[in-house]
This record gives sequence, structure tokens and C-alpha cells, in this order.
Amino acid sequence: MRGGGAMRHRFLQLLLAVSATSALLAVLAADLNKEPFTIRISCGSFDDVHTAPTNTLWYRDFGYTGGRFANATRPSFIVPPLKTLRYFPLSDGPENCYYINNVPNGHYQVRLFFALVADPNLDSEPIFDVSVEGTLFSSLLSGWSSDDEKTFAEALVFVQDSSLSVCFHSTGHGDPSILSIELLQIDDNAYKFGPLWGNGTVLRTAKRLTCGSGKPAFDEDLNGIHWGGDRFWLGLKTFSSSSDDQTISTENVIAETLLAPNFYPQSMYQSAIVGTDRQPTLSFEMDVTPNKNYSVWLHFAEIENGITAEEQRVFDVLINGDTAFKDIDIVRMTGERFTALVLNKTVAVSGTTLKITLQPLEGTRAIVSAIEVFEIIPAEMKTLTEEVTALRTLKGSLGLPLRFGWNGDPCVPQQHPWSGVDCQFDGTKRNWIIDGLGLDNQGLRGVIPSDVSKLQHLQSINFSGNSMKGNIPLSLGTISGLRVLDLSYNELNGSIPESLGELTSLQTLNLNGNDLSGRVPATLGGRPLHRVRFNFTDNAGLCGIPGLRECGPHLSVAAKIGMAFGVLVAFLLLVVFAACWWKRRQNIIRGQKLAAAREAPYAKSRTHFTRDVQMGKPHRPHESSRGGNSESSPHLLS
Repeated sequence: MRGGGAMRHRFLQLLLAVSATSALLAVLAADLNKEPFTIRISCGSFDDVHTAPTNTLWYRDFGYTGGRFANATRPSFIVPPLKTLRYFPLSDGPENCYYINNVPNGHYQVRLFFALVADPNLDSEPIFDVSVEGTLFSSLLSGWSSDDEKTFAEALVFVQDSSLSVCFHSTGHGDPSILSIELLQIDDNAYKFGPLWGNGTVLRTAKRLTCGSGKPAFDEDLNGIHWGGDRFWLGLKTFSSSSDDQTISTENVIAETLLAPNFYPQSMYQSAIVGTDRQPTLSFEMDVTPNKNYSVWLHFAEIENGITAEEQRVFDVLINGDTAFKDIDIVRMTGERFTALVLNKTVAVSGTTLKITLQPLEGTRAIVSAIEVFEIIPAEMKTLTEEVTALRTLKGSLGLPLRFGWNGDPCVPQQHPWSGVDCQFDGTKRNWIIDGLGLDNQGLRGVIPSDVSKLQHLQSINFSGNSMKGNIPLSLGTISGLRVLDLSYNELNGSIPESLGELTSLQTLNLNGNDLSGRVPATLGGRPLHRVRFNFTDNAGLCGIPGLRECGPHLSVAAKIGMAFGVLVAFLLLVVFAACWWKRRQNIIRGQKLAAAREAPYAKSRTHFTRDVQMGKPHRPHESSRGGNSESSPHLLS
């Protein structure tokens, strides 16, 4: 009974394992049916372009960056047949970037092709550096345009915030020019080389060779699938200039190809370079950057007709003299012929050469189908997002000249920080921070934005010798670690903010040579002068400390506003009263004039009539004493 229970238990475990495997295969199949995110940009083109032989779609170059458009001269046959490019004059700044937004997070192959501007008046071969997501991964040196392998650069990166930046950094020798940009999504686990692999690394393609065919090809030419990233393979027929090796090929189907996560196409295993009886060892050598780590990927398949069983071909793999793989027997390791085998090794290289040696045991010859070598580059930590945003606001508010650039990340790559910006790495936050701004004597004519206070790690600000206008932001007083603030010789006005007195670490404050007014805050004017240097001179309106004029009764801002409002109200009342008095006065004068005009004829007529009556009346002295009869009066008047 116990044995039967154990068997049933094992059967259930097997059933669960099969179900889990089936579910995993279903998920992988669903992922493969989903097309990877792909965008190809024909730089400098006003229209979408399709190129032969695969009718590849290249999107027009619109809304990604600045720079200038120009016709292109293709320096190599492997460069896509595109006719335009974009270049960046040094007058536009030393750093210029393409910003590609709305990119699904994931793992991507980024490939750039370069070309020359078709203009004899411009430098024929610019020299510049290239970075992706702030990490420098390629440098175009003198002679790049005459070397096929150097006309493009490729890196594997992780996108984590739905956007990707590719930046071009001028070295002062010509204007950087770019023909095309490709962003090709690959499997999230592609080229997983070891514990250092992941978001913290960038893989730069240093070499990718398909051996035996001698023909360069893209994955698409080799019947690969899109999840492979459409890799470019440079064809190689021999490792030796003296033809001490030979090439072989087959049309047989190669098993174990197009498998996740790297999806290698079958065709790259259908040819190979094989050692000869005279020289059974194969050796490949390439130049590398010293003191770097490299990930080496070697590809094999047993396709030679004479090798049909185990132990017929056994060899060791040495990298720079050290054994990387021992007793490689392709048939034994794969289980059968015509089956792909991939080996990967990470090595540290101290010199300038990487040498791969395939050393067979007695009586056998070495074989290899393809070689890939990647430089492992630690991804740069970026600058704090809020500080980058604050710097971009500052750039617009100050009216920073184009020559400054200020594109990409202000602190990385470390070889190309922004001009006028001092950076420091914060080990706690694992980000770069801004601890200094030095923009003195740059002809700036803008205003200092309040957002400058978002640069909370600043220790020094020097904006002296410009033509900045406006007030000193109150928010400057919130940058607690600020030690140096030099705003001298600008055109700043208004009063000195009281908040500056809260900067207890401040050691140097230069506000001289402006149009500031009002009382110097007591928290500044009364500060002990030991190891502190403040300068408020050449501000005609400032007062309140030794060396400046005396101030009148000090009024707060609210009091000044109240007084101004009171004066304005009194003035308005005075105007209204004066207007009413004047109108009343005018009405009186006008009424007098009208009355005089009406009464003047009647008064004159009455005066003449009374005089005539008095002259025609006989003088009777005693008549008045007798009293007259009222009825006789009319007769007297007749």
C-alpha cells in the first residue's frame, strides 16, 4: 500500500510538472505571437521612408530633438540607404539629445548609424561621444568613416520610465551627425551573462561575427525573428591572413535555434571556420578598452561530415591565455550533430587586446560558427528628477544661451556634465545631486525663478555680472545648506527678503551693484562678521547698516501697502469733493445770471413810471393830514 501511495504521489508530481511546463510554453508562445515594440527613425527626413530589400519602415524625424537637417553621404555599404541626416552645430550647445517617449518598459537594442554631411564646407568627419540613458557607450574617433564596423554603434539597455534618451556630446572637432536611430525590443532575459546583469548594466556590442560565409547580414536576412532584435553580423571567412584555416557549410536543419531568450537564427550555424591539419588551432584577436569587463558568447554546431560521434572533436577555449572552457565536445554536449551550442563567459581585461584561442586536443581540429563580444558598462545613476526639472525651469527663466546646451542629464555621463553645474553623488539616495551653480558673466537677462529653491542641495550660487532683473525670490531662504550667494552686478530690484536671514550656513553674500531698496534685514546686518563676508554697497535705496545711509521709521510691507491705500482713498475723496464744489459753484453762478437776465426790463420800466407820476402830481401840503378817500384815488391816478 505504501508503495502504491508513493507511485501515485510521483505521478501527481509529474502531472503537475507537465502542467506547469505546458502553461509556461503557452505563455512563451503568446509572447512570441505578440510583436515587439519597434521604432526606426530616419534622421533629418520630413517623410516616412521604406528601404529595400525588406521594405523596412523608417519614421520621419519630427519632435524628437533640435539641430539641423542635411543631405547625407553614406560612408559604408552596411549603412541603411537613407538620404538625410541630422547634425548639431557646436553653437547649439555641446550636448544634444533625441527623446523618445511612450516606450513600453522593457529590454531594448538601441542601434545608431552615422553618416557624413554632404557639404564640402563642413568638417568631413566629426569626432564625438554617444550616450544612452546617461551612460556613455560609444566614441567616434578619427577614421571612423572609413571603417565599416565603426559606422554604427549598438547597446542593450533597459527602459524603466517609458522614455529613452540618446545624446550626442561634442568634443570640439566637427558637428555630431546621425543618420538613423533604431529602438528594437528584445526578450527581457536576453544576454543574461551573470549576477551583474540587469537594470544596472549596459551591454555595448564590441564584435559580432558569423564565421565561414564571409557575407555580412542582419537577423532578418538570416530568417531570424523580431524578438532577436535584428542583429547585424559581420561576415568573416578566415581568422588567418595566410589561410591556415578553412570554411565549411551545410544545408541541414540545425536544431535548438530561435529559442528564447536570444532567438539565434538557424543560418548562422550552417557555416563555420575549421582548423586544418597544418594548423588545427583557431585564434581570433580584437582591440578592446583596457580595464573593462567583457561578456564573450561563442557559437558552435557540428556540421562537418567527418565528425559523427563523441570524442572525434575535443578542444579547449582560452581567453587571453586563461582556460575559459575545457574539453569542449559539441556532439557530447548537444547529444547529436547539427545542433546549436552556445557558451558564455565573462572576463576582465586589463590590456588593450582580447584573444580567443580554440585549442584542440591531439588529433582533432577546432571549429566555431559565430562570436559575440560585449563590453559590460555599469549604468550611470541619474540626477534626481525634481532637480533636473528645476534646472530646466531655470534654463528658460534665465534665458540661457543655446551654446550652453543643457540637454539630457546634467551630471551624467560624467565625462560631459552641463556647463555651469556642479554635481555630487549622494550615496544614500543613489542619485546625483546639484550642489553648485556658476553662471557668472554669461550675459543672462532673465529673472531668478522661485523654483530655484527645489535645488535643495545647493551650497553655492554665483549669478554675478549678468543683467538679471526682478526681485530676489523669497524661496532662496529655504536652501538651508547654502554657503555662497553672489548676485552682484545685476539689475535686481525690490527689497532683500527677510528669509535670507534664515540661512545660518551662509558665509558669503554679495548683493552689491544692484537696484535694491529698503532696510537690510536685521538678521543679516547684525550677524557677527567672523568668517563671514557680506556686501550690500552700490544699492542707492538700501539702508540700515554701517556703510549705508540711515533709514527713516521702518514700516512693514503691510504698513506701506496700507499707507499707500489710505493716500489713494484720500486723494480720490478730495477729487470728488472738489468736483462737487466746482459743480455747485457753477450752478449758483448760472442761476444768478438767469435771474438778472429776467428782472432787468421790469425794474427799469417801473422806475420810469414812478418818476412820471411824481412829476405830474400838484403839491398839496395839507392833504396828507386829512386823510384821503379811498374812492378818490383812482381819479388821482388818471
